[in-house]
Amino acid sequence: MAGAVTPFVTPAACGRVLSAVRADAPLVHCASSAVSMPTVADALLAAGARPVMTVTQVEAPLVVTGAAALLVNLGTLSEEAARAIVPTVAAARSAGLPWVLDPAAVGARTPVRTRLARTLVAEHSPTVIRCNAAEAAVLAGTGTGGSGPDARAGEAAARYDFEALDRAVPGIVCVTGEVDRIAGPAAPDLARTGEARTGEAHTRTRVELRRGDPLLTRVTGTGCALGALSAACAAAAEHPLTGAVAAAAWMSLAGEWAAARTRLPGSFRTALLDGLASVEPADVEAALSGAGASIASTHPDSGAAPDAPA
Repeated sequence: MAGAVTPFVTPAACGRVLSAVRADAPLVHCASSAVSMPTVADALLAAGARPVMTVTQVEAPLVVTGAAALLVNLGTLSEEAARAIVPTVAAARSAGLPWVLDPAAVGARTPVRTRLARTLVAEHSPTVIRCNAAEAAVLAGTGTGGSGPDARAGEAAARYDFEALDRAVPGIVCVTGEVDRIAGPAAPDLARTGEARTGEAHTRTRVELRRGDPLLTRVTGTGCALGALSAACAAAAEHPLTGAVAAAAWMSLAGEWAAARTRLPGSFRTALLDGLASVEPADVEAALSGAGASIASTHPDSGAAPDAPA
């Protein structure tokens, strides 16, 4: 594609998202994993947002219409939750709400949640997909999944899986790991809708963020909390892509804040909440302006698809 596109995702715009979340206190409906519900709820409250949680088939589609955003996390998926999720997502979309899909631990060993995740991606246009590289590979059709929700992959494989998912879906993708990678439509109007591409492939804004701390992988639910934070930021931001980038930076910096105060996982969990409350808009702006981050716009067809890692 001829010519460069100036990204509308800027460090300053991402910093402003934190102020908006704290000012607006968006209500996030969390259809979340039972394992991580307390962590998710506490993280939202620490950030300045508000949680509401139900996955019952009768209540969830009604409750979501009073929220500002929806998180669907497929961890510990029950039969009732599986029945409730599609009508809840449909209600959220009818109300014009952004919604985040966290396809926790999809793969060959979890066929029920994997089928549901693929249906949600194909038919219900998630505003943001927040996952790790192994989960990205499953959704993109390039892998069969990892050994759990925090499955690790080498950096070459992680980049390949991110790029495969970015090419496969129209909305925003956030693939977290040693390097957090976020991508979405470069045009602001497309970033708002997350709807399927029609005809041509649109320019995408891609962000890489090398921040955070390994202790984030030693505490259950930090990825789930990032999904909820992404929903809150999508609701408060002018554009959901800006919100997704802000959320990733916010969580990474909160992890660094906590790790500077403790190296033990139990106390780190508590300190992480304090970190979410302590990170300032200027901190996010500085992180995204520094050497550990890059923001650029590319066209999906500007080069050949990457070779699969050996």
